Amino acid sequence: MKDITIAAITCAAPVGEIEYNLATTVQWAHKARQAGAELVCFPELNITGYCNRAEMADIAQPIPGPISRELSQISRAQDIVVLAGLAEKNPRGNPFASHCIFTPDGQVQIYRKVHTAPPEKQTYTPGDTIPVFKIRSATFGIQLCYDAHFPELSAAMTDKGAEILFMPHASPRGNAEEKHHSWMRHLTARAFDNSVFVVACNQIGENCNGLTFPGNAVAIGPSGELIAKDISPRASMLVVELKAADIEAVRNHPMRHFFPHRRPELYHR
Repeated sequence: MKDITIAAITCAAPVGEIEYNLATTVQWAHKARQAGAELVCFPELNITGYCNRAEMADIAQPIPGPISRELSQISRAQDIVVLAGLAEKNPRGNPFASHCIFTPDGQVQIYRKVHTAPPEKQTYTPGDTIPVFKIRSATFGIQLCYDAHFPELSAAMTDKGAEILFMPHASPRGNAEEKHHSWMRHLTARAFDNSVFVVACNQIGENCNGLTFPGNAVAIGPSGELIAKDISPRASMLVVELKAADIEAVRNHPMRHFFPHRRPELYHR
């Protein structure tokens, strides 16, 4: 891993308002690049909006398709890696809750949410792969909201080389302080157990479909310590430099990096 400056966006994403959400993405991608970020991460389903209603099947977009091509153009135009989410059309059933990686050289890669929450199971098809992604400065994984509650997923991504776990959320209810307190219970554990950086961000405001989101963005270091947070009551951007020296200090220490000493051959007996 090399030092990398990232931006985590807290923004509104009204359901079905794709052109509005794309315009929001352009604005924040531009601001992130101006702030020196190499990568910008948006909340879960920030392009299509998020809800658990059947209408998501009609809003869902094909990949590749016009919207993914427009997002690729945003990445190229702003010279920044864009992590953006949309309901992805699935020809064999309900859509996937997907988060895509768009790079300035035109590459498009996809993470499909593996763990759909109980209220989501009638709306979204779960993904069945656990990819990690490489850019110039780092190898990273993506988890979407409910995914973050499952330690095995973070361990699997770490085992594949992840140094950063991005965790975009569409997590409603409560206020920002309450959401931050909730995140500190399990997101710090995902970072500490695997000696990885964790970066999370959430939608904010009303989604025009019955849900209200409290926002929140955090960056957590590989020892489980909070590096930065943003609990602003309005759309905002958290910009953080993730330093290679911080992860190396943990992973090169024989008593601080636990992951290599696991014994997975025993765990499923």
